[in-house]
Amino acid sequence: MRASRFFIATQKEAPADAELISHKLMVRAGLIKKLGNGLYSWMPLGLRVLRKVEAVVRDEMNKAGALELLMPAVQPKELWDETGRWAVFGPQMLKIKDRHERDFCFGPTHEEVITDIVRREINSYKQLPINLYQIQTKFRDEIRPRFGVMRAREFMMKDAYSFHADFESLQQTYAQMYQTYSNIFTRLGLKFRAVKADSGAIGGEGSQEFHVLADSGEDALAYCEDSDYAANVELAEALPEASTRAVPGQTMQEVETPKQTQCEDVAKLLGISIERTVKAIALVANDKFYLALLRGDHNLNEVKTGKVLDDFRFATEEEIRANLNCPPGFIGPVGVGSNVRVIVDKTVANMSDFVCGANKPKYHLSGVNFGRDLPEPSLVADIRNVMEGDASPDGKGKLSLCRGIEVGHIFQLRTKYAQAMNATYLDENGQSQVMEMGCYGIGVSRIVGAAIEQGSDEKGIIFPLSMAPFELVICPIGMDKSEFVKNTANQLYEYCKKAGMDVLLDDRGERPGVMFAESDLIGIPHRIVVGERGLAEGKVEYKARNAVEAQNLLVTEVIEFIKSEINA
Repeated sequence: MRASRFFIATQKEAPADAELISHKLMVRAGLIKKLGNGLYSWMPLGLRVLRKVEAVVRDEMNKAGALELLMPAVQPKELWDETGRWAVFGPQMLKIKDRHERDFCFGPTHEEVITDIVRREINSYKQLPINLYQIQTKFRDEIRPRFGVMRAREFMMKDAYSFHADFESLQQTYAQMYQTYSNIFTRLGLKFRAVKADSGAIGGEGSQEFHVLADSGEDALAYCEDSDYAANVELAEALPEASTRAVPGQTMQEVETPKQTQCEDVAKLLGISIERTVKAIALVANDKFYLALLRGDHNLNEVKTGKVLDDFRFATEEEIRANLNCPPGFIGPVGVGSNVRVIVDKTVANMSDFVCGANKPKYHLSGVNFGRDLPEPSLVADIRNVMEGDASPDGKGKLSLCRGIEVGHIFQLRTKYAQAMNATYLDENGQSQVMEMGCYGIGVSRIVGAAIEQGSDEKGIIFPLSMAPFELVICPIGMDKSEFVKNTANQLYEYCKKAGMDVLLDDRGERPGVMFAESDLIGIPHRIVVGERGLAEGKVEYKARNAVEAQNLLVTEVIEFIKSEINA
């Protein structure tokens, strides 16, 4: 491609509302242009990147035996009524009416549509398993679109759905998709980690997320360096700090804490470690009042808690006063009435001689013990976030924490949608059976942003070769003044094209500084500079995007050198 015939629309300044580096650089590099809140046009340069990501995804999905189709973006309400999700999916779903006042939605996902297709077309076990996928625009009405393409309302997604005669077949395809996703992200040159995850609103049993590792990631991940264990912090199991409870050694007594409402402040006042304190978090679930007990330095995991207390919420100050006759900051589990239920984290269940709120303003209790000062816990569960250094659940080391950007998610849906929509087949005995189902999503457009979060510097984007808009840029210096430079640059350009390289010739006549700055900004991995001074010695200058220094190469050798670098 000749730059004079291409549309390069770089900018010197990033938009004022851009927070993440990927958002700033994608706008500055002219990859995207904002149309509205959470809505972006993919410019020619950005679309080249997006299409390269799509190509890798499509190639690996096809290799895995999945079949591509394309489903409508607009879906009728009736299908969603069958699964009950029309009412419960939430405000993220953009609902619309046609001229006949019939209800539709702009599809945020396609479980209902694909299940409808399969139940109409598949009727025998001989037609199973089947894995169907599409690469298509989705729309989710985010309450606060931000971070550019990382949390846009309209985005490109690859979603696949598999159907099976039994669970064993589903497990085989699930494992195959796990490997396929690993292949995709490896080919795209990304540092990633697959982690166990919560299935969330999609439902089903068993799911894993694929995260691109980046400090700016929204998700916290826990992993063990000594094993393969990895999980989203939302799901990572937190083992109790002690395997047994120590024998009580103190007598419970009130201690005055006039201004100390936080565990760290109470610990400091009493001269003890925060690990000896217990905090009580007031919750309400199904109109019942609960106290969740956690060690002072631990944080409540809302996903885990939601699996124990269905549809819980945090109690209001009025509800706390009504149930405990005490303001927040001094509440605790000792001496509570039958109206208060207590849920105890596993770590707290094995603590003794701990400090907690006294249910009395400006006071806490020290030397508190289960079985003596309050009943033995009847509801014990893992309800906290793991911490750096916690024991790994697989028993093979300690947990470390990092941050990641979710770019893929695979689910074992089982029969959730097939049962609701009567997607059945006839087995070998002619009996009707409900299909097993899996689904597998990749955020195609999100991958571009995630790659930039992982690879950039003060000059701009550092794209992996597999998704860069061009593999190589040729920058001729004084092309409009020197026939020698012009002819050599054109010859190199033609040779590169014949060699199968994705090459850009910057023939716009720009100054060297402009050409170099733009090629660095848009993330082209390889650069050749053609100038009269070098050509006098039969050489051109080569520089890799992530290299500190350039090097001089013979014109006769540069093509083979670039080919070897690209192939490597």
